[in-house]
Amino acid sequence: MNKKLAAALSGGAVLVLALSGCSDDEGNKVDDWAKTFCDQAKPQIQKRADAHQIIISTAADSKPAEIQAADSKAFQDIANADRALAKAVESAGAPPVENGEKVQQDAIKELNATAVAYEGLKKQVDALDPTNQQKFADGLQGVADGLTKIEKMDQNALSKLEEGELGQAMAKQPGCQKPTASTPPNGGGSASPNPGPTSSGSSDKGSESTEPKEKATTKAAGKTTARAKTEE
Repeated sequence: MNKKLAAALSGGAVLVLALSGCSDDEGNKVDDWAKTFCDQAKPQIQKRADAHQIIISTAADSKPAEIQAADSKAFQDIANADRALAKAVESAGAPPVENGEKVQQDAIKELNATAVAYEGLKKQVDALDPTNQQKFADGLQGVADGLTKIEKMDQNALSKLEEGELGQAMAKQPGCQKPTASTPPNGGGSASPNPGPTSSGSSDKGSESTEPKEKATTKAAGKTTARAKTEE
């Protein structure tokens, strides 16, 4: 009886070891995926943070042409970074989690859609007339409204990747940490897009704007409007 019991316990121990080994192996696969993606994502996340900082570093009392140039370049940089992030997700393959292929395809689709949306904002900014301050201010408010709509897309683009075990693995990777922007802030800006998708375990300090994104744009538009009225 004891031999049978010992055999049963031994069999159970083997099963536990097998399951533990499987769990460790799956954990390693998740970590490997996170490293592969985050290593490729790091320069793109930095590019987004730099673009964000360029915008908020363009003083709200800058000339309309300067605000226009800053916003236009930043929106294009963010669009390029989002497309590169989509390629990084594709290159890393489907993450080794439940419904991994769907998670991957959804992230790619949303990142590319966000890139198109930012390019739409760039075209909207480029179409503004910087020689007419009143019209420019009104147009800038429209850009702020468009940016508010894009923000949710931007935040959702990698949200599924950042959930659960995969999100925890990404949070440990240096490449997915929230970066410090290369350009220090000099004051309120014209528009302020999200600096970029980062792991949920990263700090909220660093490249974040000190004021809401749409308020930064509204602030610039308001000052441009006030200056236009003064010059009438």
